[in-house]
Amino acid sequence: MSEEKDKKISVWSKYTDEEKVALENLNKGYIDFLSTCKTERESVNHAIKAAENAGYKNFADVKTLQAGDKVYCTFMKKSIALFQIGSEPIERGLKILGAHIDTCRLDLKQNPLYEDGGLAYMDTHYYGGIKKYQWVALPLAMHGVVVKTDGTVIDIVIGEDESDPVFCVTDLLIHLAQEQMEKKASKVVEGENLDILVGNYPLKEGEKESVKAGVLKLLKDKYDIEEKDFISAELALVPAGKARELGFDRSMVLGYGQDDRVCSYTSLIAMLEVAEENLGRTACCLLVDKEEIGSYGATGMRSHFFENILAEVMNACGQYSEIGLRRALQNSVMLSSDVSSAYDALYASCFDKKNVAYLGKGMVFNKFTGSRGKSGASEANAEYVAKLRGVLEKNNVAYQFSELGKVDLGGGGTIALMTAVYGMDVIDSGVGVLSMHAPYETTSKIDIYETKKGYAAFLREM
Repeated sequence: MSEEKDKKISVWSKYTDEEKVALENLNKGYIDFLSTCKTERESVNHAIKAAENAGYKNFADVKTLQAGDKVYCTFMKKSIALFQIGSEPIERGLKILGAHIDTCRLDLKQNPLYEDGGLAYMDTHYYGGIKKYQWVALPLAMHGVVVKTDGTVIDIVIGEDESDPVFCVTDLLIHLAQEQMEKKASKVVEGENLDILVGNYPLKEGEKESVKAGVLKLLKDKYDIEEKDFISAELALVPAGKARELGFDRSMVLGYGQDDRVCSYTSLIAMLEVAEENLGRTACCLLVDKEEIGSYGATGMRSHFFENILAEVMNACGQYSEIGLRRALQNSVMLSSDVSSAYDALYASCFDKKNVAYLGKGMVFNKFTGSRGKSGASEANAEYVAKLRGVLEKNNVAYQFSELGKVDLGGGGTIALMTAVYGMDVIDSGVGVLSMHAPYETTSKIDIYETKKGYAAFLREM
């Protein structure tokens, strides 16, 4: 078969029966992960359990490291780094898979609960870039923690079990929405109106009745939470329910938070897949917080968490020096594991068809990010791209190169910007997504499988 004719055959048609089984098994695990891990803390807890099952140890319990050792390090329970020590000196560089585990949502404010019109609401502040109108009249679940002054941590998940209640942001009825419908989409629903409805039964207190008091009594009775405890809480509202297979042929995944948990999951699985193999250069899987708001904060990639923990790892290996750390960072190679936009025929005018990712065509690479004239871009060197192509083709990984959309239409950035400052080779790579940043996003099972294959090949051969 000629190479040109072979290119016209779909990735799916090239799979053996064994590969199709592997694809379905990977995606079954992914759907389970997506359904249960909806916050950074939940994703970190999942990664810890998976890592320990693969023989990883908590770095806090380890004094010295040598080639072949596997450790994980967490930071504030919302970021995690896994290291598999290679046989080569770490100053020669690491092979890094870096993804983020935060995603768009509604966060409760620190003084959220109020009553108006016989209804109890909780005030929210949206997190990340969302279309606010997409979050109304949608069943929402509450995930997070409440930390009391004595240090007690109360885990909260309400709305995922079939017996649980759910919450929602109300919408204005169409019969009264003439003025609302004339507003710009960004103003149809204001950020301050994204408050969730949480109660209607009043509690009688003397001669008065209070719905807010009724909610507080329920919280006290079931969770031992008082109103003042919301001040030290991290509670998020996310779409309730499980991720699902999409389409008659079940070829896609529909679920909340696939940007960027689809890349964090495939990165983690690839890292664990090579756990028993001998690696030359040290491998690292880095799952971080705060990417959706610019990677700021202690748990974001702009912090020194990764640099500090790498210094600690090198020290445990007996290899630390300031110049050695600088060399290790500069000599590293990285895949910034993040999603890209996928072609949507309903919005064809937004894409350059020659330079866009298509669902089912494989792993996606973005040579550069940024916006308009590549402003704020991280751009990979041609030599690095060529070497990656060789590794992918050797391992029969289906891949494609893409841009986010048409020039001058938009753009974005990833954690690649934060690692490129060290001088390391880095490129964005991951899975194409439809409806990115919507409450429910769509991905292709094929792309998920090929991306995991690509990440594993990167760890083995770069």
